Amino acid sequence: MADQSWFFASQGQQQGPYPEAQLRQFIASRVVTAETLVWTEGMANWQKAGDIPGLFSGPSGPPAFPQSGGPLMNAGGHAGGPLSIDFGIWEFVWRSLVFSFGLIFIIPGPWVTLMYCRWIVSCVRVPQRPNLVFTGRLVDAMWFYAFAMVFVVAALTESKAINAGTNFVQLMMYWLLVKWFIANLSSNGQPLGLQFSGSFWGFLGWSLLAALSIITIIGWAWVYVAQIRWMCRHIGGTRRDVVFNGTGLEFLWRTLAIVLGFAGAGFIAVMFASILPEFLKYIVGFALFLLLAFGVLPWAYRWQFRWLVSQVALVEKYLQPNA
Repeated sequence: MADQSWFFASQGQQQGPYPEAQLRQFIASRVVTAETLVWTEGMANWQKAGDIPGLFSGPSGPPAFPQSGGPLMNAGGHAGGPLSIDFGIWEFVWRSLVFSFGLIFIIPGPWVTLMYCRWIVSCVRVPQRPNLVFTGRLVDAMWFYAFAMVFVVAALTESKAINAGTNFVQLMMYWLLVKWFIANLSSNGQPLGLQFSGSFWGFLGWSLLAALSIITIIGWAWVYVAQIRWMCRHIGGTRRDVVFNGTGLEFLWRTLAIVLGFAGAGFIAVMFASILPEFLKYIVGFALFLLLAFGVLPWAYRWQFRWLVSQVALVEKYLQPNA
């Protein structure tokens, strides 16, 4: 089986052929998972990789993931594998508070945005891209004030047309922010030369679909994952493709675990406060609120954010076979 060539399905497209050694590297870097459909000569139909004897178990299974953080190399000599992120809880808390208050007071907005972007990028680890840095300049973020003035004018009027226009402008600001963020990433002092090529109308369409999907109760998770994949596909300027391997089901249960956990904790807190004497209710209620907001929420956010980043992977650009 070692000399066989393999195909696998990724985001609805056929990839390959690849030698088995490279397929195992894709498995080790989580580009190919146990649920990925694969095919090789001699198989009647496509099968899940986890159902193929020897791919995920036994002595011929993939090599262990390097714990030292060393990059995985594919057959073409380029690094691949998932991204990762890690940050201290309390650093996250104080930086997030500064960022939020800075946006509320408008004037410090560009400064706190730049600070937050530089910090969060420094926490990300990319295979064979050490010392990742955000190099955006303050002067590049001055357009923030133009949008802020639009929001202020809209807030002072009661016109539905102006408010609708404000929402449109807000989405444009988010789109420009994504382009600015990706274009200003560097590694070891060298610009990566990345750019986000997704159109504003595509971004607008996905944002509207994501908002409408809330009414489906659970379908929003699949829409959000599809939007993330669309954004990853439109990151250019690199020798590798950026892919998102997470699923809607994973996104859903993780988000529900956080929401239900906080709802349950809040209910217990309210019930507990209700049995206390009147003069203690507000004191204990406020203390429990602080405990949830600063003692639990940051941990839940880091748990979810680590998973999201770990589902982003860099893989070799594929030459699509003719159908």
